[in-house]
Amino acid sequence: MPSISLNSPLSLGNGVVIKNRLFKSAMSEQLGTTQHNPQPGLANLYRTWAKGGIGLSMSGNIMIDRTALGEPKNVVLDEKSDLQGFRAWAKAGTENNTHLWAQLNHPGKQIPNFIAKVPVAPSAIALENGLEKGFNKPRALTESEIHTIIGKFATSARLAKSAGFTGVQIHGAHGYLVSQFLSPRHNQRDDQWGGSLENRMRFVREVYKAIRAEVGTEFPVGIKLNSADFMKGGFTEEDSMTVVKTLAEDGIDLIEVSGGTYESPSMVGHKIAESTLKREAYFLAYAEKIRSLVSTPLVVTGGFRSAKAMTEALNGGATDMIGLARPLAVDPELPNKVMQNPEHRIELRRLTTGVKAIDKIAMLDITWYEFQLARMAKRQSPKANLSEWSTFFRTLAGAGMYAFRKRRA
Repeated sequence: MPSISLNSPLSLGNGVVIKNRLFKSAMSEQLGTTQHNPQPGLANLYRTWAKGGIGLSMSGNIMIDRTALGEPKNVVLDEKSDLQGFRAWAKAGTENNTHLWAQLNHPGKQIPNFIAKVPVAPSAIALENGLEKGFNKPRALTESEIHTIIGKFATSARLAKSAGFTGVQIHGAHGYLVSQFLSPRHNQRDDQWGGSLENRMRFVREVYKAIRAEVGTEFPVGIKLNSADFMKGGFTEEDSMTVVKTLAEDGIDLIEVSGGTYESPSMVGHKIAESTLKREAYFLAYAEKIRSLVSTPLVVTGGFRSAKAMTEALNGGATDMIGLARPLAVDPELPNKVMQNPEHRIELRRLTTGVKAIDKIAMLDITWYEFQLARMAKRQSPKANLSEWSTFFRTLAGAGMYAFRKRRA
């Protein structure tokens, strides 16, 4: 078979074509207004990535319910949203024949306690592993509330399509609500939404079906799904493979593989094996397992740094697209560079203030990169030598200690 290059186009099952194999995975931008509409800077930011050569850009979390925010400056897309800002964002992000998809999410119980006193979840089970102080114990959703949330996902998808986004992605990873329903650790319901895996995946299947009914068959609908939660009693690799196969049969267009939760953050390289680091991609081994089960295009995100490893992953057959996140916050031109130079590589320096106690609360792997996104939103270039101390004090000045509560894209 002919080799696949990074600039090879990818055709989805519904005939939609993505111009190359490079995929910008979601990152937390924190660029919503006080009314949770997009700030104008989001258009600048996504235009920058479009010009940099990315084939498909995924937005950061767009919340489907303004009463359920994962972070203070989240963007919300619902019937109360001002679509003018979304249209400007979509127009800018789709320049240069780029796809821009809206990532749709409900955080469930992963809402910091300064935002919600009583969040909702499949079951009334609190987060653990030191997160109890920052996140309140949720109450269990009622049957009618579950159906309402499913409808909100569908509404947000319809609005995203009308605003000019070229697809949507269901955020089913990282311990958010869809992920909570899938996990037997967090979903201990005894009705049709819990218990067996068939029941636990009912929620995500109904969300997908409701979205599909709103947007039609020609509009791409994808999902970001955990390979596993990496938690005792949680969502397993075997569970994940069954969900992938079922969603593929249901007609999902693109599956992004990730893993972990707030309680076990594997998505940012937490406790990654040395053998995995050598291949650069954190979840490539899992993708190899499911490749034999489904023909649906796959994206592997997490760890890629070199054109060589990206090309090898594509030609190994385990993934159809290369997911990139933090590297694009440092160099938005990275897609063009790796497509033009097979030897190109980017290195991300280890971020530290030099004080372990400060590093622990500063969340530099999120806040430092958010400042890079903010620079691009202001039409400034990323600043690779941005001081970690500067990041810490500027974040503290802007939002106080609340800014350092556990957060994840």
